[in-house]
Amino acid sequence: MRELVYIEIPTPDTAAVLNWLQTEWVPEVGEKIITSEGLRLRMPQNLSPVTSTSDFSADKMPSELSAFVWSVQRTTYLKVFRWGDRALPHEKQILQYLTAELRVRFPHHYPEPPEIGNKSIFEALAPNYPLTVKYFQKFPQGEYDLTRAYWWEKRWREGVRNPQQPQQVIFKKVPIHQKPLIPTYDLIYIGGALGVIHAAVMAQLGYKVLLIERLPFGRMNREWNISRAELQSLINLGLLTPAECESIIAREYKDGFNKFFDGNNPHHLKAPVLHTPTVLNVALDAEKLLQMCGEKLQAAGGEIWDETEFLNAVIADTHLTVKVKHLPTREREATGRLLVDAMGTASPIAWQLNGGRAFDSVCPTVGAVISDGFDPEVWDSQYGDVLNSHGDISRGRQLIWELFPGGGKDMAIYLFHYHQVNATNPGSLLEMYEDFFTILPEYRRCDMDKLVWKKATFGYIPGHFSSNSRDRTVAFDRLIAIGDAASLQSPLVFTGFGSLVRNLERLSTLLDTALKHDLLKFQHLNQIRAYQSNVAVTWLFSKGMMVPTGRFLPPQRINSMLNTFFGLLTDEPLEVADTFIKDRVDWLTFNRLALKAARKNPAQVLWIWDLAGPKDIWRWLGNYINFGFFALFSALASSWFPGFLRQIQSWLEPRYPALWLKLLAYNYELTAGMGRSQTYQQQHTSRDIALSQRSEVRS
Repeated sequence: MRELVYIEIPTPDTAAVLNWLQTEWVPEVGEKIITSEGLRLRMPQNLSPVTSTSDFSADKMPSELSAFVWSVQRTTYLKVFRWGDRALPHEKQILQYLTAELRVRFPHHYPEPPEIGNKSIFEALAPNYPLTVKYFQKFPQGEYDLTRAYWWEKRWREGVRNPQQPQQVIFKKVPIHQKPLIPTYDLIYIGGALGVIHAAVMAQLGYKVLLIERLPFGRMNREWNISRAELQSLINLGLLTPAECESIIAREYKDGFNKFFDGNNPHHLKAPVLHTPTVLNVALDAEKLLQMCGEKLQAAGGEIWDETEFLNAVIADTHLTVKVKHLPTREREATGRLLVDAMGTASPIAWQLNGGRAFDSVCPTVGAVISDGFDPEVWDSQYGDVLNSHGDISRGRQLIWELFPGGGKDMAIYLFHYHQVNATNPGSLLEMYEDFFTILPEYRRCDMDKLVWKKATFGYIPGHFSSNSRDRTVAFDRLIAIGDAASLQSPLVFTGFGSLVRNLERLSTLLDTALKHDLLKFQHLNQIRAYQSNVAVTWLFSKGMMVPTGRFLPPQRINSMLNTFFGLLTDEPLEVADTFIKDRVDWLTFNRLALKAARKNPAQVLWIWDLAGPKDIWRWLGNYINFGFFALFSALASSWFPGFLRQIQSWLEPRYPALWLKLLAYNYELTAGMGRSQTYQQQHTSRDIALSQRSEVRS
């Protein structure tokens, strides 16, 4: 038999598709013969009926098309086969007509979250999301967490659909002649997840820090995984001791797997499992880490206002004033020198600063921590799934799984997809959760009712396709964004935590320099960012995994692209995959792998062009040229430029602090900006450049 058609039909109602195919669809020619899962279409030219497969020959094949439908990943798929290699009369027209009719009858559908009204969250969502409600009721904080997921989606949709009129939360105060106000705090952080890690570092440097968090402090809706080499940076910075680092490690597994479904790929686009034993292989106790950072923040003189919602901030020449509401009703104010936005994707500040282009892409991510219930033969807790797909494109999304063993029998399992921000289809957490609870047994054999549900994990992880190091606004006068609010993430695994940790020393050193010299205007703060030219050039990789809203692609397309590239990595030394996934790929390796991928699968170039379009390809060419420039400049200058800065620091920094900050930022672009891994000694050398005169300047 020869496969002629393979299409995705974006509906979970496979019975409706089967009924339409068998009873409503009227082919232009041929006789329909109903089968249990589809139909056979017999052509009038069938003059030689065959009663047995043993009678088949090139001239005695039945003149029939065979169509059948099936369901996986809460999505319907259809294939059409023909006996033999010889095309049947009117075959092409019949298949085109069938496909067109299916597209009209079963178009893409992007459901809106229902209104809650006076109902409980469970009552309001049960008709549309029955499994989501059923299993959230089994979480210890299920009603609270589902309500949070609901309102997070509502806020995300509002921000995507009204980018030109974002809520104004930052105001500029008109200068008036009056006695300067002495602010209470040096730094005010809004957002207590990634924010508290950075805040604790700055508090230990001697700054007066206030952390404002909307939730009870320490609550997390995601777990964190990282590698030991990356975790070492928290020790190098002095934030944690080696013993403290060990105490927050819940589990360190032996190996991580990367495997994408290739059942519908041609042979040359199938790939073996890629092993990445040092990628995201350390599971952290995230809440313990947050509590530890909170304690260190307070021990250094900082304060934490939790269950407190940010309302707005007024920026003056000498200070800023933040207005907040301690939930549910009490309003209060705080003054500071600098405001740090660490509110993540829901940040109204990020939307206001960047208008219509706050984020280009997003990973709607859902999941759960499951503490028991998997049979021993289902999964060995010494191993993790870094990236895995078990099916093709599903309702306009390529779904990808992650599985990370935690402490004891805990397993954190995530389901996400790469998504281009679109007002019609912003991306839905609720739809993803219904998928998660429906298809988890397809991914890992389990009895859903035997699983012990410990914690819900969810969120929108944003991305920004940078064309250069300054094309996204991350600052304003006396304001700077970090973490997800600044779209700081890896373009492959979209781990905002890992990206922040990798760039923590860079961000804290530059921010310390700016505060030390009161360089708190926009033009100075906008230089303090974790831009990496090697990461910027790889955004095309994630772009190639996004199905444009409203488009129908061959269902196996994205898996074919992923298997092309990951298949190449399986032939490389382990460190090549490690450096690529950890944002450390260099210019030569990037080009070598790109050329190998093009040779292995020439069609991939056309596929990416089709998905990205000429505008984004043009933007990417700018990234590529910029990457090449920085690679050349780094090769020529990185060996002498840091030493040169150390020599001129004592003369230059006191006289021209703004120039010093600019040169220090360039120094980081030559190292961290190129994804270079730094040893302990190198990190301290870089930090010493900025901090060696701290005591002299402050005195």
